[in-house]
Amino acid sequence: MNPLYAKMPTTIFEAMSARARETGAINLGQGFPDSNGPPDVVDAAAGALTERSNQYPPMAGIPELREAVADHYRRHQGLDLSPTEVVVTSGATEALAAAILALVTPGDEVVLFQPLYDAYLPLVLRAGGVPRFVRLTPPDWRITAAALDAAFTPRTRLVILNTPLNPTATIVSDEELALIAERVQAANAVLISDEVWEHVIFDGLAHRSPMALPGMRERAVKIGSAGKIFSLTGWKVGWMCAAPALAGPLARAHQFLTFTTPPNLQTAVAYGLGKDGTYFAGMRADYARSRDRLTDALRASGWAVLPSKATYFLSLDLIASGIAMDDGSFCDRLVTEHGVAAIPVSAFYAEDPVTSVVRLCFAKQDATLDAAADRLAAARHALI
Repeated sequence: MNPLYAKMPTTIFEAMSARARETGAINLGQGFPDSNGPPDVVDAAAGALTERSNQYPPMAGIPELREAVADHYRRHQGLDLSPTEVVVTSGATEALAAAILALVTPGDEVVLFQPLYDAYLPLVLRAGGVPRFVRLTPPDWRITAAALDAAFTPRTRLVILNTPLNPTATIVSDEELALIAERVQAANAVLISDEVWEHVIFDGLAHRSPMALPGMRERAVKIGSAGKIFSLTGWKVGWMCAAPALAGPLARAHQFLTFTTPPNLQTAVAYGLGKDGTYFAGMRADYARSRDRLTDALRASGWAVLPSKATYFLSLDLIASGIAMDDGSFCDRLVTEHGVAAIPVSAFYAEDPVTSVVRLCFAKQDATLDAAADRLAAARHALI
C-alpha cells in the first residue's frame, strides 16, 4: 500500500456531508445546489440517451462538444480556440489529474495558492512534484509580488491557479494575473488555470482567463466544468483547453484515466453551451439573490460575513463575530449542537492555516437558507 494514500484523510467535504446525513443537519458544507439544473439541458441528456449512441465516444470528446466549448469561449471570453485544442474529461477533477500527471515529473516544483482545492496537493505529490505554497489571508486574500518571488525558484515547472477562488469567493485581479504571468514566463513554466467558477460571478464583474494574457496562450491549460456552469455537479463533465503542444500530452494522460465521458451528457452540455446570454445572466442573478438573502440574515444576527464576489460560497469571520475558537472546533459544535454543516477554511491549507474563517454554501432554496440562518443566529448567541 502506498503510504501517501494510507495516511490521507477522507476529504472534509465528504466527512461533513456524512455528519449532516447522520445528524439531520442542514448541509451548507459541500458545494452543490439543491435544484436539478436547467430543465432543457436535462431534457437534452434524456433525449440523447434514447436517441443517440451509448457506445464509446471519441476519447477527446464528441466533436459537437469540443466545437461548442471553443465557440462558447470565443463568444464569452474572446479566446481563439480550435476544437482540436479541447479535451473533454469526466469532470474538472479528472482534468486536473490528467494535466498534473502529464506535466509534472519527479522533482519538479509546483506553485500552489493556499487556501487550495483539496485535490491539488495529493495529485502533485502522486506525480512526484514538490509543492511550493503562496499563502493568502483574509479579508482580501491578495496575491503579492513578494509572495510569488518567495515561491518561485529555478526549479518551478508548473503553477496551479483557481480563479475565481474557492473557498475565498474572490476573483484574481488583472494586476495579480499579470504578476503571475510574468513569473510563469520567466520560469519557462506552465500554468494550469482552474476556471470552473468562471460563470458564477456577481455584481457586474467579469471573468478574465489567464490564457488571454500576453505570452500565456502557449503555456496555459484552461480547465472548465459543465457541473458548475449548469448547476449539475453530479454529471462530472469537464474539459481542458490548451495549445497543441500541451493538448497532446494532456489527452494521452486522460486516455488512461477515464478514457471518455458519457456521450448523452456530452451532447446535452454542447446544447447548453450554445444557450444565449440570458441564461447565464439569469443564473448569476439567482445565485446573487441567494447570497444576499443569507448574508443579510447572518449580519442581522451579528455575524461578520466576508465579501463574496463569485462561487456558491460566503465565509464567516469568527474573530470579528466574537467567536473565540478555531474554525474546526466551531464547525464540529455547529453540526453537533446546532444542526448546520459548514467547512473550516483551515482544511484548505497544507501548512500554516488560517483558522478563523468558516465557509458556507448559499446555493440552496430560500427555506433552507432561512432555516440555516435561524440556527446560526442561535449558535452565535450560545457560543459568544
